Amino acid sequence: MQKLGDFKLPHFFNYPPYFTLQPVRETREKQVQLWKDLILDYCRTQKLFIIGLEEEFPLFSNPVIERTLSHEAREAFFSALVSEGRAEWLDKGHRKCLILWHRIQDWAGIILNFVKDNGFEDSVMTVEEIRSGIESRGTELHGIDRTILMRALKILEQKGKLAIFKGTSADDEGVKFSV
Repeated sequence: MQKLGDFKLPHFFNYPPYFTLQPVRETREKQVQLWKDLILDYCRTQKLFIIGLEEEFPLFSNPVIERTLSHEAREAFFSALVSEGRAEWLDKGHRKCLILWHRIQDWAGIILNFVKDNGFEDSVMTVEEIRSGIESRGTELHGIDRTILMRALKILEQKGKLAIFKGTSADDEGVKFSV
């Protein structure tokens, strides 16, 4: 089985037709599903949140079989993720995509579990501590994209689970949990 670092690639990654958009509807649907799953799995394990469709990305080509995804195929696979709420375009030209291997609502749940599991129910933390602090090491929150984190925190704020307060800079924005 082929690998990218410690990530095991699925068998279809070595099958040349999967690097070309398939013309038959049923085959294309299967192809799109396989690619969506692969992209989400790879991004989750590698903690990648933003992918540029025109940039080098390990999944876009397979040198072993000398195949590369066309821009059209890349856009089709990412558009399918966007339509399912698993990604969002960051620009009108569809060149950059925010990957949501967890939906924003699910990230909000992960934050709540983190708070409860660590006894932070009535604590104050900075946004940066949640993203990169000692407490978050080894959790899915460690290294989370700031945009995703802030959107998940806003959902929790609307539900009355926390209050976000501004600091003098983005680095010292705080969160008061009241779970």
